[in-house]
Amino acid sequence: MKVVRVHGWGETPRVEDADAPEPAHGRTIVQMHAATVGHIDRTIWGGGFLRHPPLPYVPGVEAAGIVVASDRFSVGERVWMRGCGLGTRGDGTWRELIDAPDEALGRLPESVPMTLGSAFFSPCTSAWVALHDVGRLQPGERVLVTGAAGAVGSIAVQLALDAGARVCAVISDPAAESRLPAGCEALVVDRNTPSLPRPVDANLLVDTVGGALLTAMLPALVPGGRAVLVGYTGGTVVSLDLPELLQRDIALLPLNMFRRESAGRAAADDLLKRLGDGRLHLEVTAFPLHEAARALDWIVQRGHRGRAVLIPAD
Repeated sequence: MKVVRVHGWGETPRVEDADAPEPAHGRTIVQMHAATVGHIDRTIWGGGFLRHPPLPYVPGVEAAGIVVASDRFSVGERVWMRGCGLGTRGDGTWRELIDAPDEALGRLPESVPMTLGSAFFSPCTSAWVALHDVGRLQPGERVLVTGAAGAVGSIAVQLALDAGARVCAVISDPAAESRLPAGCEALVVDRNTPSLPRPVDANLLVDTVGGALLTAMLPALVPGGRAVLVGYTGGTVVSLDLPELLQRDIALLPLNMFRRESAGRAAADDLLKRLGDGRLHLEVTAFPLHEAARALDWIVQRGHRGRAVLIPAD
């Protein structure tokens, strides 16, 4: 079978031949139909993650496919997978046959394509947990979402609207406004010199960008407001005006989905139903397995839309 391996941090991933995994108790072997390439994969690949798998390793923390051997799942069953050390403590999902712990798998409805089943967990559960478990969103509140054209941001906008919130979507490209869902207000902000073009008075900020944009968005929160920190594609360092933060009593709430994975799994079935019946929309771009390096580059390009997944060669 074909696998993608990394032999050194930051080195170009290589497509190699490997032996097929053997069935084992407590583990399921899945024929991979789609495997996601995400920012966490890039962070681990670059050597910047706290928990590293031993080199060489197979990247990939998410995937979807068909069960070929398992004690728990039926052969031929459609499944998605995430967690339990896949791609973080050991080999991950960028391979034609995936050997995964049973606990990492969930059943994938027929209504959800494999590419979407592979890509949904991280953005959809992150947005759900950010809004409801961490942000404690209440109906009628105003929500400000940065990176609203991205994967997590776009899902957060859709879920907040569905929860009865008033939503202001922060985008950097004016052309992205036409892709925003009906009912939300667009706020175009230049990421290079971010500033609020007008007062917003939001109760909750879901920030998927970080860096200078986060600093610029904090004044949009009303006193007692909450800011959920989800991502840092715009920068890992933030400058804060502490007297203003303290006087306005703004809560900064980091989202750690490794600690909150159980909450994400609890929401997964409902989120899959919404994706399957069209209530939620997530864009996915597919790359052949041998183009893993190109997919890693694509996810950090400005203006890319949705998530990247690898698919096996025909």
